[in-house]
Amino acid sequence: MLTLHYYPGNASLAPHMVLEELGVPYALELVDRTQGAQNSEGYRRLNPTGLIPTLVDGDQPIFETAAILLHLADRFPEAGLMPPVGTRERALAYQWLIHLTNTVQPAYITYYYPDRYSTDPAHAPAVKAAAEQRLNGMFDLLEKALEGKHYLLGDTVCVADHMLLMMVRWGRNFAGRPPRTLPNLGAHAARMVERPAVRQAFEREGLAAPWY
Repeated sequence: MLTLHYYPGNASLAPHMVLEELGVPYALELVDRTQGAQNSEGYRRLNPTGLIPTLVDGDQPIFETAAILLHLADRFPEAGLMPPVGTRERALAYQWLIHLTNTVQPAYITYYYPDRYSTDPAHAPAVKAAAEQRLNGMFDLLEKALEGKHYLLGDTVCVADHMLLMMVRWGRNFAGRPPRTLPNLGAHAARMVERPAVRQAFEREGLAAPWY
């Protein structure tokens, strides 16, 4: 049995979308951040980092969003959410997924939690603004990568596309230029949310439109 420990709209959203794409039985377990549940003894036994998400597959907990996405794609290869091992397409899927988790996501952490990056609270607005500027540059790169393509690999969806949609969603309230306003990224997001599995995940989490 698969169980996804999640919080609505958090980094658990990408694995949730993929679970819906797979069409396999799974359970959702809310980790209520508003009550500090991510720091509970029970959750920390599953995920010692106290971060969300955690996927439990049988008796094996797995944390880190990208690791969960790759595990699900490999666990259910018939869904075709990752290209075959050793192919050029597989290498590109790795590239974009790791770029999103290693480069884009940390910049979002700075954007949403600027107080963690300065000992002076007065500096938090400047830290946040700088993070948004860096993210704009990252989304310029992704906008170019989508030129002439429906998805990051071309015409075929892979788990990196679900991660990208989540990243675009997180920037929906940028003060300057939300990622959806870039034509290729906006078209990609619109295409993704038309997928029934993606819509089902958003609806199950109670996330209100507009979704990105």
